[in-house]
Amino acid sequence: MKRGVDYFMVLKIRTYGDPVLREKCKKVEKIDDSIKKLASDMLETLKSVGGVGLTANQVGEPKRVFAVDRSRFLLDEPPLVVINPEIVEKKGKQIAEEGCLSIPGIWADVTRPLKLKIKGIDLDEKEIEIEGEGILSRVLSHEIDHLNGLFFVDRLSSIEKRLLSKKLKQITQKKDITY
Repeated sequence: MKRGVDYFMVLKIRTYGDPVLREKCKKVEKIDDSIKKLASDMLETLKSVGGVGLTANQVGEPKRVFAVDRSRFLLDEPPLVVINPEIVEKKGKQIAEEGCLSIPGIWADVTRPLKLKIKGIDLDEKEIEIEGEGILSRVLSHEIDHLNGLFFVDRLSSIEKRLLSKKLKQITQKKDITY
């Protein structure tokens, strides 16, 4: 994650403690210009901070939309925007370190599916199905958790959460975080 004052975010990223992040996001009923603008602004914000994935509720919109910049881990892959994603299938397990734009400065090992298949709708209102393995599976799972009001820290053991509690409290008390 890039940090510094020379990066311009199109949308403000909400951080741990903001109530919108704990809401279960609402299904998008119509893909109109406002949804397309939201998706475009999310992708610009994501690129400006050097992140991999971003959900609509992370920018204050409790809608079932996420964006992923696949070029950060799969060369020559275009960005991905998924509306109303649902998990169709998951297989296996993987453990790897995760971070989150809404919980800056905290990283932890999290168990996620090794393979994940999701379905949703793209910006052209076409049904899509995405199969991910490894890091793509991890990112898809992470973003869908966000849309359900969950953070990666919610998947940690109670001991791990206790060890992070002071840092999490500090994040809830900060007003402006610079990426």
